[in-house]
Amino acid sequence: MGAIRYQAVHVAGVASPGKVCSYQDVIDFLNLTRSNEVYTSARPVRDWTHPTVVYLDIYLYAILAVIEKSQIFTPFIWIALTWGNELISWDPSQFCGIEKLSIPKEMLWKPDLFIYEMTEEDNGAQSPYLYVYHDGTVSLGDDYAVASTCKMDVHKFPFDTQSCTITFSSLIYTVDDVQLFPHSNSSRATQASLEVIQSQGEWEFLNMSVTKTKLSLDEKAWDQLTYTITMRRRPLLHVINLLLPILFFLTLDIASFYISDKRGEKLDFKVTVLLAISVLLLILNDILPSMSNKTPLIATFCIVIFAFMLLSVLETILVTYLMEKDSVPARPVEDGSQSLSDDCEKTQEEIGCQHECKRSRCTCACVCGAHEEPQSEQQVHESLRLTDSQLLKLILGELQVLRHNLFPSDMGLHERKPLYWERVAKRINSIFFCFYLIAILLFLLCTFIEWMA
Repeated sequence: MGAIRYQAVHVAGVASPGKVCSYQDVIDFLNLTRSNEVYTSARPVRDWTHPTVVYLDIYLYAILAVIEKSQIFTPFIWIALTWGNELISWDPSQFCGIEKLSIPKEMLWKPDLFIYEMTEEDNGAQSPYLYVYHDGTVSLGDDYAVASTCKMDVHKFPFDTQSCTITFSSLIYTVDDVQLFPHSNSSRATQASLEVIQSQGEWEFLNMSVTKTKLSLDEKAWDQLTYTITMRRRPLLHVINLLLPILFFLTLDIASFYISDKRGEKLDFKVTVLLAISVLLLILNDILPSMSNKTPLIATFCIVIFAFMLLSVLETILVTYLMEKDSVPARPVEDGSQSLSDDCEKTQEEIGCQHECKRSRCTCACVCGAHEEPQSEQQVHESLRLTDSQLLKLILGELQVLRHNLFPSDMGLHERKPLYWERVAKRINSIFFCFYLIAILLFLLCTFIEWMA
């Protein structure tokens, strides 16, 4: 039974024998060694028809990563296993009350449980020991960072809720050999995880449910325990980075209807806003997975907003084209030239020039032959004075025509009435603005109702 050392213990002046025990005494009593194949080679049962019952429990410590692009879920969990070993037992009263001891994992048989969804082997440091109790109960606990696959539905991104599963099963032992049972029910596992969870990151842990199923294949069945972890995304970051900028650009596009259509600033502004939405679509493409069961609502939201803005740009192009049709001048230069010609002829008659008259656009001067009778000094001054006055009038007329051609919008409304195509353009703009505003409001309302449903 091991070495027992006695010592005198004085109680009320009477010496009574006592003993000092160690864990090694129990190990020697059980003959637990690394080379003892009795404990390591086969299931620890005295009758092979008796199945080994394994109780499983997990607690969620942290949500390390949820990658939608590759649909990888990485929780940090603590896994506790408990099973019975019929080959081990001792009386605690014979070993100073020792009821449990820790030994290396290699000394005993362990159930070959694995996780179906695991994609990468956990390389973290794990405990090399397990606990053995006096009645043959064996307990093993370890921390795992499980990189597992998870079928995600990002239809309501960023207001989505994801449920990822972790399924445990034996690799070779069927239900006739190993039976799996949950140690805690769903409510207890959820409450325990809420108490020990340390980090959630972008995600908020909601609950954990556990179900027991069986996998049947070729007339064989394996017990399975499936833990479903439900979590909800915290949407604040995506709302600030994506949704609010899109709504701001949409507001700017609506406000641009109050910019004048007679110049190119309105069209330039709308195209700039459209390019800004395109940049946000590229950012969204890097976040969402390439494959999904349903089209994400945020993708539909961005595409429809982009389509609305594109339609607005096309309408602006149409209105600008109609405005330009009425802004073409009716060749005022020719009228000015004709008036200049008439003035020159009138001036020629007034000064009495009978021969060659040289005209230009702004001035006219008559050069009389030398054979004509010379005019008096008073007549020459009068002819020059009339020519200067007429010249000033012609220059003023030309400046007015030039101003009308360069700045048609600066002319007062009282000077002319809107022309036909301008009236048509304004009517189209008013009708389209009402339709545009109502359609956007209805679309935003339906989208947000679907998001929050």
